[in-house]
Amino acid sequence: MNPFPLSPVCLANFHEGARHTPEDDRVIGSLLLSLVLLLALGGCASPAKQAEVKAPGSAATTTALADRPGPPGLNDPNSPLSKRVIYFDYDSSTIKPEYVEILRAHARYVATTPKAKVMLEGHTDERGTREYNLALGERRANATKNFLVALGVDAARIETISYGKERPAVLGSNEEAWAQNRRGVMVVK
Repeated sequence: MNPFPLSPVCLANFHEGARHTPEDDRVIGSLLLSLVLLLALGGCASPAKQAEVKAPGSAATTTALADRPGPPGLNDPNSPLSKRVIYFDYDSSTIKPEYVEILRAHARYVATTPKAKVMLEGHTDERGTREYNLALGERRANATKNFLVALGVDAARIETISYGKERPAVLGSNEEAWAQNRRGVMVVK
């Protein structure tokens, strides 16, 4: 079966002013529309992979914008290096004990990989003013940086940024959403 069912008159004389049937017009229109859609979707062909983030003590998952894949070796789900998000208590920048091993693994990796650099992002939940949350996010990023530096990472290889409440991992005004948004994210380059 011919996938392009144009009439022989249309195929033989496909130029402006050539005779073709109304059915040919519909087929040509469909082909053009398909081509436009294919080209438009082609620009979306390789989106960045995003990892899932679990809230502490929660079975619910969400995709974090900042949890981007890193260099090879960092994406093994059985490795602590694949975990790049740590969570904080409300209004706190204290590193919780359950994240110490994750930070130690990242410190070893960055300290022993000469070209590795890390961007530490500080995030907060939606409560509080924009200014307060930017400052709290900065304290969280700096607390994580200080922890990595204490473990031997050169401070010059670490950048920090605070997004405050501007980039939530999940939307919502409840404790589960807030817990997932009070986080630090390590982006290893």
